[in-house]
Amino acid sequence: MLPETDMAREIAQAPDAVARLLDEERDRFEELGRRLRERDPAVVVTCARGSSDHAAGFFKYGLEIALGIPVASVGPSVASIYNAPLRLEGGVLLSISQSGQSPDIVALQAAAKRAGALTIAVVNQSDSPLADEADIVVPMHAGPEKSVAATKSFVASTVAVAAIIAAWSEDQALQDALEALPARLAEACAQDWTQALEPLVAADSLFVLGRGPSYPIAQETALKFKETMSLHAEAFSAAEVMHGPLSLVRAGFRIFAFNPPDASQDAMASVLERLRRTGAEVFVAGQSESAAEKGHLPMATTGHMLTDPISACLSSYRLIEALARRRGFDPDNPTNLKKVTETL
Repeated sequence: MLPETDMAREIAQAPDAVARLLDEERDRFEELGRRLRERDPAVVVTCARGSSDHAAGFFKYGLEIALGIPVASVGPSVASIYNAPLRLEGGVLLSISQSGQSPDIVALQAAAKRAGALTIAVVNQSDSPLADEADIVVPMHAGPEKSVAATKSFVASTVAVAAIIAAWSEDQALQDALEALPARLAEACAQDWTQALEPLVAADSLFVLGRGPSYPIAQETALKFKETMSLHAEAFSAAEVMHGPLSLVRAGFRIFAFNPPDASQDAMASVLERLRRTGAEVFVAGQSESAAEKGHLPMATTGHMLTDPISACLSSYRLIEALARRRGFDPDNPTNLKKVTETL
């Protein structure tokens, strides 16, 4: 039997990390929600890279759906390389980083603060340059993460931004779903997705699809396929895949999709049915009337459209860790990558 990887251990630690975050930062989220309601910004901008940028994309969908406030991602190089002046008076900047050390992320936060934005940093390392300079710091409480592939820190960051949205919008249903989330995530770790294992062992390329809040989760999943086993995976919105990318789909092409129960579910199902008609092999994380349905991957539902994708993401991490080992890779030590990437 192969030894347990750091990635596997850290996936299993995610439910406890989320419980710590929600318990220890309860008052901070409440206060942050009050401050954001008082500020009432016309725009929110985000700054992040890699997995953290997928958490920022998740925040974008969540906030725009919950409150209708536009959220835009600003490239860190706008400040760190191009030294462009920002116009963010009365706005909000949300930065997300596991390490809080990347110079370009720190530079953009400083530029946003000079431009009049309230700066919020969601970080795992609270003693980092990004945390030191932020107006408000939200620690992830994920604990040390040894595997290069971020798992529990990504889950904690998505829960942190969901908690910010819940406090800001005063959405009781979302707050209730967050309270119950650690137990649901424990269930997510136990989901059986092994039917996808053997078909994906032979894959040399695949699409990962999502819609709405599940689209950034699809992006994160595609990244994990790439970094843990050098498997070419591209993420698309289920709406966008029906344009140019559809021409790449052939019989036997693998497609991995997230379709949790939200307003996009029927539209997503229609897209997936069309993809099946091309002969593609489709695996879908979501609900099904028949658990034995070919390609169906069961998910632990959580009671809210914003927390369901987080649950599905954690289940996908377990599949990816197992698949990487099955394909002969060490998911803790991806080729050419290191844990902390400091870009300018």
